[in-house]
Amino acid sequence: MIFSSKLIEDAVQEFSRLPGIGKKTALRMVLQLLKMEKGEVDAFTGAVSRMRHDVKFCKECHNVADSDVCVICVNPGRNRRQVCIVENIRDVIAIESTQQYSGLYHVLGGILSPLDGIGPEQLNISSLHKRVKEHEVTELIMALSPTIEGDTTVYYISRQVKDLPVSITTIARGISFGGELEYADEMTLAKSIAKRQPIENYVNMK
Repeated sequence: MIFSSKLIEDAVQEFSRLPGIGKKTALRMVLQLLKMEKGEVDAFTGAVSRMRHDVKFCKECHNVADSDVCVICVNPGRNRRQVCIVENIRDVIAIESTQQYSGLYHVLGGILSPLDGIGPEQLNISSLHKRVKEHEVTELIMALSPTIEGDTTVYYISRQVKDLPVSITTIARGISFGGELEYADEMTLAKSIAKRQPIENYVNMK
């Protein structure tokens, strides 16, 4: 791709670094920005810059937040005895979009994958154990993608909290094995949460 402007070329290069954005799509984005008023572009780039510099991670659940604790954790209307365990922030957004869950969350920041060098130390698992003990959580809902790595993570966490007085459930398998939670449609995801089952139905805890 040949450019007549180094400034355009640099902007296209930066946009194409985003996942799923090729050079042609990046070029369309850059040309659209070129059509916009300079003030609109400044607002766009300013919002991106503020997001990157000022966004925080909730000290309770590890979700993204504008302050030390996210809006979900400080909401007095949420069921504080119920914690839904998810792989990443995108899964929180997906479940919240169903409007069928009123508890809290715990974002692991990934799932166990020894082949990729991801072990328990790289995930937010120790803070989950502490949270269950200190905040009298009565139910952990395992809402991880139904993959081998996801099931391995469910099993590991279940073993870590097996001596605590907390029930462990998992979302119903309306989502096909190997599927990603964030790509499930809202209706399927809502039914999977509503029809969650005891963990023993899926994982041998012995």
